[in-house]
Amino acid sequence: MKNRKRTPQSGRTRPIEYVLALYITGVTPRSQRAITNIKDLCEEHLHGRYSLKVIDIYQQPTLAKGEQILAAPTLIKRLPLPLRRLIGDMSNKQRVLLGLNLSPVEDGDNQSIHEIPTKAKIAKSRRNGRLAGAAQRS
Repeated sequence: MKNRKRTPQSGRTRPIEYVLALYITGVTPRSQRAITNIKDLCEEHLHGRYSLKVIDIYQQPTLAKGEQILAAPTLIKRLPLPLRRLIGDMSNKQRVLLGLNLSPVEDGDNQSIHEIPTKAKIAKSRRNGRLAGAAQRS
């Protein structure tokens, strides 16, 4: 199943929106590489389903302090939960996808992205399965 949420009003599904913040240190080559890499990855895998805010910690040090940024570049995935932090220039595509809780799945010539279930989602689906099974037996 692709990254979608069910809307309560319509019952239809809508794509999950990713909210990202990239903390950089000025106009350094590493910062520029991180910006380029994350923008390219988001356009390729999350086209139209993400917002990316780039924050220069030299220009806005209070934001970096509030987020407890210890190294830069740092990407913070705020939504969907769980919150994740990735440090580096985002050049390792597989690690970034994993950090965003995404997994590339190849289907012939087409490549699609699927959300990796978290432990909480697995536990919830197991509980729901047990509850549904218990209700059917009684």
